[in-house]
Amino acid sequence: MFKTILKDIVEGTGGGIGAVLMGYDGLAIENFFKPCEGVDLQLVAVEYANILKEIKKTAEILNTGNMEEVAIKTERFHVVIHTLNDEYFVALTLENGGNFGKGRYLLMRESTRLRQALA
Repeated sequence: MFKTILKDIVEGTGGGIGAVLMGYDGLAIENFFKPCEGVDLQLVAVEYANILKEIKKTAEILNTGNMEEVAIKTERFHVVIHTLNDEYFVALTLENGGNFGKGRYLLMRESTRLRQALA
């Protein structure tokens, strides 16, 4: 079920390359990746999970509310990370110039289905 949802998000987003459902511990539950030369998207997700733990902790310390979304833009990619709960998040990787807004929308829309499937 997870793979179908992730595939729908990636294929529904212009420029979508891959999506991963992952725990803050860096372990992937499921992923869907299109072939992407020169980068290991699974490794990217694992490394960003480490950064997310720090951002989440900082938001708690500063009492600014729960972290909901993080976006990272590099020369080649956009990565949009949407939290699902205290344990899991979903990350979408797009080509630079991909439809960032549509990707954010699909992550928010499908987050309910992902949360239900995790329960």
